[in-house]
Amino acid sequence: MTRLHLVRHGPTRAKTMVGWSDIPADLSDHAALARLHDHLPRDALVISSDLSRAADTATAIQGTRRRLPHHPDLREIHFGTWEMRAFAEIEAEDPELAFAYWDSPGDVRPPNGESWNAVRARVDAAIDGLIDTYTGADLIIVAHFGVILTQLQRALDLNAQQTFAHRIDNLSVTELAFDGKTWSTGRINHLP
Repeated sequence: MTRLHLVRHGPTRAKTMVGWSDIPADLSDHAALARLHDHLPRDALVISSDLSRAADTATAIQGTRRRLPHHPDLREIHFGTWEMRAFAEIEAEDPELAFAYWDSPGDVRPPNGESWNAVRARVDAAIDGLIDTYTGADLIIVAHFGVILTQLQRALDLNAQQTFAHRIDNLSVTELAFDGKTWSTGRINHLP
C-alpha cells in the first residue's frame, strides 16, 4: 500500500488568487513546522511542487528524509489572467464566469488558465507516476490547496462541487492510501 501524506504549504498572507505565481510562504511558525515534522513518517520520501512556497515548506519539514526533485505538475491551479487579483475584482469584471468557475467546477476556466478538470488530470498523472515509481512507500507531498483537493476528490469519489466544501488549512496533512485498486482516506486537514 502506498500512503500519501498531502501537506499544504505554509501561508502566503496573499489576499488574491495565487496559482502559478511564485510567492514565498511565511515559515515563521517554527512550532507548527516542528509538530508537522514530528507527525510525519520518519522513513517517508519528500517531494513538492516547484513553487517556492511548497519547496521551502518541504525543506522546513524534511529533516533527514530523502528528498525527491520538485515536480512542476504538483503546482496549484493556473488562474490565468485572474492570477494575483482579488476575487471581488474578478467578480466585478465577469460575474457570470467567476460564479460558474466556483459553482460549477469542471470545464469552466479563467481566461488563459486551467479548468478544474484540467488540473485534476495533470495532478492525477503526476500522483500516478509517483505511485508507480514508489509503490508501497510513504510519500510526503508538499503542495497546494487545489492539488490536495484533486486527490481527495479521487479518493472519496466526489464531484468537484462536493470537493470544494472541504477545508484544507496551511500546514495541514491529508492522508490517503492506494493499494493498487482502491483508495482509502485517513485524516483530512489534520493540524498536528
